[in-house]
Amino acid sequence: MKVLPPTQRSKKRYLAFEIISEAPVRREDMIREIFSAAGSLLGDVGSSECALRLLAFEDSMGIVRCSPDRTDNTRAVLATIRDVKGTRVLCHVLGISGTVRGATKKYLAGADIFSPKEQSHINE
Repeated sequence: MKVLPPTQRSKKRYLAFEIISEAPVRREDMIREIFSAAGSLLGDVGSSECALRLLAFEDSMGIVRCSPDRTDNTRAVLATIRDVKGTRVLCHVLGISGTVRGATKKYLAGADIFSPKEQSHINE
């Protein structure tokens, strides 16, 4: 399958967020909760139009990729998450960026959440 050139790819937005919780939250549980909240809030069609994807999640901080015209819906989905596997949580969106690097540098400066050196297997 041929890879599309950058000019023909669909644009994306990256939301940096943090989770404030009583206990640590696992990545798998967070993924399940995001998709569950998107399905219940937006329905199947709305959640597929958002094109949500959790790219990175470590130490209660993460990056979610979404469609550029659905950033408000994505913020709403993250805001509706109240508990993950019985643990009470609060999801706080730190900011939105057009690139993963921008979101990491600007909003997750202290966290080593998406380091290209450590996660080089993603590009392979």
